[in-house]
Amino acid sequence: MQNNGIQIIDRGRGPQFSTCRITVQDLVPYLQQKYTHQQIQRIMPVLTLAEIRAVEQYIQNNYDAVMEQDRRIRERAAARRKPPEVEEAERTARLEHLQAARRLIQQKKQEHWR
Repeated sequence: MQNNGIQIIDRGRGPQFSTCRITVQDLVPYLQQKYTHQQIQRIMPVLTLAEIRAVEQYIQNNYDAVMEQDRRIRERAAARRKPPEVEEAERTARLEHLQAARRLIQQKKQEHWR
């Protein structure tokens, strides 16, 4: 697809700009959350307003395919997450390790001042 000289092509990672590695899917979450063009540019300063508009037009023209790809991406991400009980156990272990390190530092400081 070409829009004002901006090309969106597929190099095997899905539709992306011909001039960089940013894909249409990279912008989908921001557009779904109604980020303004300026907010997107702060996140991805390499993009021009015309490029963001080109992605919006691409999504509009290919909505079903883009949303299906977004669904698959979200499913893969969810499958990579650890179960909540594992995440909680890891978080607890990190906190305990941090507290032990703090106690050791305090102990060393007290010994140093004696």
